[in-house]
Amino acid sequence: MDKHITVPFGEKEARELKSGDYVYLSGIIYTARDAAHKRMYEALEQGEELPFDIRNNIIYYMGPSPAREGRPIGSAGPTTASRMDKYAPALLELGQRGMIGKGKRSEAVRQAIIKNNAVYFAAVGGAGALLSKAIVSSEVIAYDDLGTEAIRRLEVKDFPVIVVIDSEGNNLYETAAKAYAELEA
Repeated sequence: MDKHITVPFGEKEARELKSGDYVYLSGIIYTARDAAHKRMYEALEQGEELPFDIRNNIIYYMGPSPAREGRPIGSAGPTTASRMDKYAPALLELGQRGMIGKGKRSEAVRQAIIKNNAVYFAAVGGAGALLSKAIVSSEVIAYDDLGTEAIRRLEVKDFPVIVVIDSEGNNLYETAAKAYAELEA
């Protein structure tokens, strides 16, 4: 089912999303990859504030290529989400509502998604140039020294994602594989 969501969004909207839904996000999302997640985690351990209010927000696991002339950002494809698994539960506890990446997540992340009424979305890997067309603006807001791994604030319009793990813990990667196996049998 196709859904259009304005981001940031709250628990109610998260609970309405189901594994397998096609979703088009419009509004503000943030980017952060491995190095930025490590810094945010270390900041939390030291009692410091995060560089943006994470409550009800989405982090897109992405480091863009340089922008071409006239574009706000270059190719903007997802990175492998499992590299953020050791940091994700702590951020979800602070009210992060969603994550966008590619690939499987750990059981600890799945449990944190359930506990905190959050969602894991997948963006299509290898389609970074196409995904960048849904990005209206891009601004580095923290950790500029990390280059492409700096935290960016993105304004998006109809950014296409698929719900992989919903707030009830249903996992599209598992259910789709099971359905395929049953077809083969």
